[in-house]
Amino acid sequence: MSKHFALPRRGIVAVRADAGDIKALIADLNKDWTEFKATMEAKDKELAKKFDDVVTTEKLNKINSSVSELQTAVDQANAKLAAIQVGAGGGTREVKDKEYTDAFRAHFRKGDVQASLNKGADSEGGYLAPVEWDRTITDKLIEVSPMRQIASSQTISTAGFKKLFNLRGTSSGWVGETTARPQTNTPSFGEMTFAPGEIYANPAATQQMLDDAEINLEAWLANEVETEFSYQEGLAFISGNGTNKPYGFLTFVTGGANAAVNPLGAIEVKTAAAAAAIDSDELIDLIYLLPSAFTQNARWVMNRTTQGVVRKLKDGDGNYLWQPSYVAGQPATIAGYPVTEMPGMPDIAASALPIAFGDFRRGYLIVDRTGVRVLRDPFTNKPYVMFYTTKRVGGGVQNPETIKVLKMSA
Repeated sequence: MSKHFALPRRGIVAVRADAGDIKALIADLNKDWTEFKATMEAKDKELAKKFDDVVTTEKLNKINSSVSELQTAVDQANAKLAAIQVGAGGGTREVKDKEYTDAFRAHFRKGDVQASLNKGADSEGGYLAPVEWDRTITDKLIEVSPMRQIASSQTISTAGFKKLFNLRGTSSGWVGETTARPQTNTPSFGEMTFAPGEIYANPAATQQMLDDAEINLEAWLANEVETEFSYQEGLAFISGNGTNKPYGFLTFVTGGANAAVNPLGAIEVKTAAAAAAIDSDELIDLIYLLPSAFTQNARWVMNRTTQGVVRKLKDGDGNYLWQPSYVAGQPATIAGYPVTEMPGMPDIAASALPIAFGDFRRGYLIVDRTGVRVLRDPFTNKPYVMFYTTKRVGGGVQNPETIKVLKMSA
């Protein structure tokens, strides 16, 4: 099996996002995929003879895991390339407010508060990070957060964002040339408020590190903060209850905690026949459950464990539903639709919601309150300087009609 991957913290595969690496990863991925299919065929023959060889099973599980990890590596490399193409992921940028940025950097290193450092000052000593730092952190989050890659986002400068929904209701009628025209019904409207909650990280650095002129403080802060922010956001965008955090999209399903929050109704679910198994027909049914108006940009969302299960499924002609990436920039697909691996999605289990399918760009909205705030704290944990960093983020389902979810049987 291939050896071109590594597993750092939180199980995310770390790779460099250059064309050579992606081509090598894709080549290894497709080599392992070929081996997976051959091993699966051998296992199917064994089971047909009512014989289960543990050696074949172990080999199948290992190669399945390898395919998962290589596909994750390809997906992450593709995300980095996409981020670079739209201006994220590093590079030199023009500083829009050089005086404030220089003053903030001086405060960051030494705690010196210059006269020009007055933006966002509060009673606790926190300051609004310069525009460039805020943008760097946002770009990092887009690069590593699966939901931010597929959902819509809205930046606000107030305490919340209110969205209006046209619930229709307008009526009409046929009339003759001179017939009276009575008044018709008018449409009704509903509304939903996207209120941001506060997310924080508290990275630490020694004063000697900060004194080092070679340290890129902007990059250091972004790297430290994005890891924790993306992890916490990822969970909230899936299952958050909306209290001081985003509404998770799985809470909007029929029977879910927030099923009645959106004026357009709840996300429709399809219940699987079994509590711990999925068949190919159920995935095909989920595709056709989504209105055709939303299938053009539809995609699958599930975690790696669930992908490992789905990878073994075939259609009626014996073709595997799951297919790996074949070229750079292309994700894995299931029945022709792209797959986004989302670690926070539930595993396959009784009553769980392990798979979603739909157009998340139209279905889910992320709301970012403008500004990252940083409080420099050199006292709490000497000799470390803590940087209490906060950002206000909200989110929720803006159109439940564009997403469908598979629910396991109880």
